[in-house]
Amino acid sequence: MKTLILAAGTALLSVFAQAAPNAAADPLIVDHIDWTIAPSTGVEPHLRISHASSSSDVSLNGRAEFRAAREALKGGAGPVSFTVAHAAGTLACSGRLTGAFAGAGHCRFSADPRFEAGLAVRGLAPDDRGELVTMLLVDATIDLADGLTREGVKPKDSGDLIAAAALDVTPAYVRELKSDAMVLTDVGDAIACKALDVDGPYVRGLAAAGYRGLAADDVVAMKAMDVSPDYARAMNRARGSGQ
Repeated sequence: MKTLILAAGTALLSVFAQAAPNAAADPLIVDHIDWTIAPSTGVEPHLRISHASSSSDVSLNGRAEFRAAREALKGGAGPVSFTVAHAAGTLACSGRLTGAFAGAGHCRFSADPRFEAGLAVRGLAPDDRGELVTMLLVDATIDLADGLTREGVKPKDSGDLIAAAALDVTPAYVRELKSDAMVLTDVGDAIACKALDVDGPYVRGLAAAGYRGLAADDVVAMKAMDVSPDYARAMNRARGSGQ
C-alpha cells in the first residue's frame, strides 16, 4: 500500500523528477534553467522553474528567499532580473515581462560547496547538482535533515530529504504523529502519512479507539480507505460484543 501511495505521490509531484547531469564548464554551475510566470485571477502568483525533466511551481507569497523575485516580477513590461539566495546556492535569473507577473526567461544556479559538504557528511550527497536546484525550490535544508534525524526518521538519501521538504514533513509534524497507535521509525512512512493527510488527531483517535502499536503501513492503509477513528471504535465494539 505504501509503495503504491508513494508512487502516486511521485507522479503528482514533478519536483521529484531527477535533473540531468550538468555540462557547464564550471562544475558548481547549473545552467539551462527556465522560468515562466503567468497571471491568474484570484490565485497567488506562482513562479515555475524548469530544468531538464524537473519542474516546480513556487509561491511568491511565502518564503523570504523569493520576496525579491516577487518585487521584480510585479513590475510592468520590459527586461527583468532577480536573484534567489538559499543555503543550497544562488539562482540568478533574467528575462522579460509582458506585464505584472507575466513573462519568461532563464536562470543559472551557483551551488554552495559548504552545503554540499554538509550533505555529504550526513550521507545525503546528491547524485548531481541538478538536485541542488530542486533543494532550493522545495527548501530542503541541513536543518531539516538534522531535525528529522533527531526525531528518529533520518533521511537515507537526497531523495528522501527532497520529498520530505516538498511535502512539508517537518520535525514538528513527526512529533505530532508519534503516539501509542503508531510506530514511526522511517522517513518514508512519515512521507506517506503526509501524502494522505494523516495527522496527530487521526493517530491519537486510533489509539483512543483501542489500537496500539500499529505499523505505519497499517495507519496509511486505514487512512487511504477512509477509516475514521469513530468507525474504528465502532468496529472494536462490534468485535467485542461478538465474542
